[in-house]
Amino acid sequence: MMNGWLCLDKPPGMSSNFAMIKVRKILGARTGYVGTLDPFATGVLPIAVGEARKFIQFLGSSQRKKYDFTIVFGKTTDSLDRDGKITGESLKIPIPEEVKNILPDFLGRQWQLPPIFSAIKIFGRRACDRVRAGENIELAAREVEIFFLSLEGVENNIFRFCVICSPGTYVRSLARDIAEKVGSLGYVDALRRTESGFFSIKHAIPLENLSKIDDTDMLIRLLVPIESPLDDIPALYLENDLVKMVQNGLRISLKNQLSLPCVRIHENFDGGFRGIGSVSDSGLLKAVRMCIY
Repeated sequence: MMNGWLCLDKPPGMSSNFAMIKVRKILGARTGYVGTLDPFATGVLPIAVGEARKFIQFLGSSQRKKYDFTIVFGKTTDSLDRDGKITGESLKIPIPEEVKNILPDFLGRQWQLPPIFSAIKIFGRRACDRVRAGENIELAAREVEIFFLSLEGVENNIFRFCVICSPGTYVRSLARDIAEKVGSLGYVDALRRTESGFFSIKHAIPLENLSKIDDTDMLIRLLVPIESPLDDIPALYLENDLVKMVQNGLRISLKNQLSLPCVRIHENFDGGFRGIGSVSDSGLLKAVRMCIY
């Protein structure tokens, strides 16, 4: 059985969900994905395979994202990207120095208004689906954080940027706000995610290449162990009989163990990862999500 994480390099022109379904058919295993990429965007899309699906929630809100993107100034679209309909034009095209001068203003914590064409759910339905159905919607601003933002180059009014940001940050909104700051309009022409927490484009496999592999052992070797992206969670090593007790839903007492809301459970016998638990103030360990294999 396949269990682990696959770092996929998503191609343009398909949704994250469709890309995940493609991977599911290739691997013949249940899958999930982490962090939606817009259909026109490319790059790192972590796919949880088999038992790894149980641990998507533990990747945490600290998973920084890194993107390369381009902005075209002088126009904007309803979706704030190249796939949308043009909704405004501006004669102002900034020079590179103007753009560089305002980028420091975007560093740090700030409130960002998401695009209406987004996967944010409103009463259980995605905002983009409501807009396409003709509904008028309003989204609330969300707090995000920008850790790094730079202008990498300019060619034929295509401004290339690199950003490192918190989860939940919309690069399309960032592009809109950058353009507004320099007195212009703008939209994202290209977007590529190069890092998503633990996962990097350096180790990502293009979907086209993945589809050409028909050797099961080779596919398994592409998977990252379940515990690898969870290395920021403290580890606890237990004897085999104690692990089985926890897996069976029993709580066990750990002497001199500090309380931990989240702990990785490993088995002393082989060091293998068995799941995630929590330790109470009284030193009781209980299972939160455990592997079944």
